Amino acid sequence: MGDVLLVTGFHNITPQFKFVQRRNVVLSIDTDKTTEQDLQNAVTIAMHILEPLGFFLLDYSSYADTSSIPGHYVLFWELQLRSNDDFPVLDQVKMEKCCSLVEQSLDLQYKMLRNQSNTIGPLEVRVVKQGSFNELMDFYVSQGTSLNQYKTPKNIKSEKAIEILDSRVVGKFYSREVPNQDS
Repeated sequence: MGDVLLVTGFHNITPQFKFVQRRNVVLSIDTDKTTEQDLQNAVTIAMHILEPLGFFLLDYSSYADTSSIPGHYVLFWELQLRSNDDFPVLDQVKMEKCCSLVEQSLDLQYKMLRNQSNTIGPLEVRVVKQGSFNELMDFYVSQGTSLNQYKTPKNIKSEKAIEILDSRVVGKFYSREVPNQDS
């Protein structure tokens, strides 16, 4: 199945499960290991910057970009406004703050590699057009993934999938602050 589950109890002799995370979903540039749960927690914290502006996160994914030195984490975010207004221009400062908050929420190993040895470059958030993750799903289904079993991959390995999301980017933002290792 590829998921990590926690047995929370039994109904008669049938185990009851709670989904924990997908197995082997780890972002890594060097010796850092960022799990799906770590990333989810960091993204949730960063979204507190955008929620008061009326945004919510429809979906997200990520990959470790090692095409440049130093490599860095790239997050794809599909945002939507709570109102039916047209999608506004994204505030550069607030988006950079989101990038910094994601980094600050990651583990000590990530922060050390980002801070001291400069082995990891600044985290990048790429905001994609609405419908981008539906297009990504269509791609995976066309490759044989069952529509009923499909879950958005939180760590993309497929170059074609990355190309699909990259072709729909409407904004790129980078962390401008080096994460503090004390928190």
